[in-house]
Amino acid sequence: MAFTSVPTAMKKDSSGGQGLILGRYELGKLLGHGAFAKVYQAYNVKSGDSVAIKVLDKEKILKGGLIAHIKREISILRRVRHPNIVQLFEVMATKTKIYFVMEYVRGGELFNKVSKGRLKESVARKYFQQLISAVNFCHARGVYHRDLKPENLLLDDNGDLKVSDFGLSAVSDQIRQDGLFHTFCGTPAYVAPEVLGRKGYDAVKVDIWSCGVILFVLMAGYLPFNDQNIMAMYKKIYR
Repeated sequence: MAFTSVPTAMKKDSSGGQGLILGRYELGKLLGHGAFAKVYQAYNVKSGDSVAIKVLDKEKILKGGLIAHIKREISILRRVRHPNIVQLFEVMATKTKIYFVMEYVRGGELFNKVSKGRLKESVARKYFQQLISAVNFCHARGVYHRDLKPENLLLDDNGDLKVSDFGLSAVSDQIRQDGLFHTFCGTPAYVAPEVLGRKGYDAVKVDIWSCGVILFVLMAGYLPFNDQNIMAMYKKIYR
């Protein structure tokens, strides 16, 4: 898979903004950052539409041996176009940066809502139905998220849910000869017991488990398995 190559990563904007990418996108505020990437709100200067741009440091990606991982994530995002999944619009690359131009979801994380307490049943039902619609769509196309949690579920202006962050996702081509995945991944409070067992797991069932934990959190306002000690939490999940 090739990235769209552009000659200049960013040109300074005389108006004092962060800068222009490809003469099309003006970077705005920083939305978040991690070890390998920063995410900015940005604007398409031609259409006026808001987008989110994930800017990855190519040198760090190469040093970390993650280029195949990034290409797989791009392939997955192009495969799963669904109303309840954050959309990837385009990918660009320069000598030093890789840019993911994505749908900007204004409403923040579902986590921000559930951290204040349980939701009304009708609201929880709506979010859960949208979640399982998106997850079922992914599974039908051989894509498994493997890190479903309220922090990775965003809300748009209409209050509709959007699944995001496919960084730990996998595809059916990665299944071993025993028909299972063996990579340990996920977020402790939402991870399925078979992942903890380290004997291989069905990624469909792992995603379904995480959906069940999310539903519990939406309805109860707290986690079903929780402990400040990670190993103690794992024991609660595994037993």
